[in-house]
Amino acid sequence: MNLTNPLNATARAGRLVDLSHVIRAGLVTYPGLPAPIITPHLTREESRSHYAPGTEFALDLITMIGNTGTYLDSPFHRYEGGADLAGLSLDTMVDQPAEVFHLQNSAERGIRAEVFHNRDLAGKAVLLHTGWDSRFGLPSYAHGAPFLTGDAADYLVARDVTIVGIDSLNIDDTESGGHRPAHSALLAAGIHVVEHLTNLQELPETGSTFTSVPPRVEGFGTFPVRAYARLP
Repeated sequence: MNLTNPLNATARAGRLVDLSHVIRAGLVTYPGLPAPIITPHLTREESRSHYAPGTEFALDLITMIGNTGTYLDSPFHRYEGGADLAGLSLDTMVDQPAEVFHLQNSAERGIRAEVFHNRDLAGKAVLLHTGWDSRFGLPSYAHGAPFLTGDAADYLVARDVTIVGIDSLNIDDTESGGHRPAHSALLAAGIHVVEHLTNLQELPETGSTFTSVPPRVEGFGTFPVRAYARLP
């Protein structure tokens, strides 16, 4: 049986780049939060008694916090009255023109507003390539991570961007005593936040598109996404 995609990927315009981390049992995304647990509900062997000879299925359970792997924050994550995952428009998450900022050689942890000057950002996804994803899954990932400063978040809100994504531990400085100015400003404006991206080094500064869509879950603020970019 051929289970491969019948479409010829090389014939399509624009190569796809996967920007998501793999989720597996025991994965530590954010230190201190529970790791996913994956268990069988119905094994292939057990399923054989339920189906015709030669037919079998695997049904599995996953228990995980929404902040697992590469995930999207909706306004509900920060604000009780904000839109939850079920209330997000696909128009703000699919095929967003991407502006990529390659900042992996920056000497500062905080990404400031001046980084974004002289770029047309209205209606676009702003993706922050810090290179911190190389530490994902390691103890060093949790300390000294790059982040977006409050003034930079305010600047992006004023420029009416649709998404801000980062390949780091958090869009905010988690070592600031609990202050979350970037989350607060961006989510209040209805701008989605995508954290723990990877492979941003493969994207050009401009010209690609960015997609990151979570499932439609009511009363839920954040969930893993299969984030990807299409190159020009």
